[in-house]
Amino acid sequence: MKVLIIEDDSDIATNLYDYLESAGYEVDTASNGVMGLHLATTQRWDAILLDLSLPGIDGLTICRKLRQEARQDTPILILTAKDTLDDKLEGFLQGADDYLIKPFSLKEVGARLGALIKRYKGKVAQAALCCADVRFDLATLSVERAGRPIKLPPKCLHLLRVLMQSPNRVFGRAELETEVWGEHLRDSDTLRSHIYTLRHALTINGEDNLIETLHGLGYRFVMNSASLP
Repeated sequence: MKVLIIEDDSDIATNLYDYLESAGYEVDTASNGVMGLHLATTQRWDAILLDLSLPGIDGLTICRKLRQEARQDTPILILTAKDTLDDKLEGFLQGADDYLIKPFSLKEVGARLGALIKRYKGKVAQAALCCADVRFDLATLSVERAGRPIKLPPKCLHLLRVLMQSPNRVFGRAELETEVWGEHLRDSDTLRSHIYTLRHALTINGEDNLIETLHGLGYRFVMNSASLP
């Protein structure tokens, strides 16, 4: 599980980093809003711990940009000294999933973080993914389109699962390569060839294309494919 800590207080950031790393998380930190927003939007995270009072860009702005502009649904746990009801309501209004007042217990942070990630991953752990007329049974790894069975090699199954878990979200090339192969691939044709295989399998009977290429950006599984070639 990858967690990003956006916190300008070095002592708090260090304590969180050490605690979460010892709990088995892969952790990275950002000490200002600009760096935090960059990391949050260029890498994939299972959760983000976000301070509100940050230099450069404040936490509420980061939260709003992640939700409204980047269209991310990554769980966000706000950690802040702002403790009024209005502060909390504003945090939730901007898209936060949970709100914890400083000073806090590291154990409580861990418990809340685990609960957020568990709920977030719950949509991955469901019995099947259903987007448009495609159904992906996660238990049997079988795929159907409008009832037609589709045979796919393992990497294409993994690629389809990632895309269907967040329909309409744009996945960058490097992000997909990391998700499916575990690293950035030197051979740029590997991802492209798997996308081609996946598209061909999904449209072999003349169905609409559901995998959109956004040149220079990446790929996405489109729920409304009427405009796709």
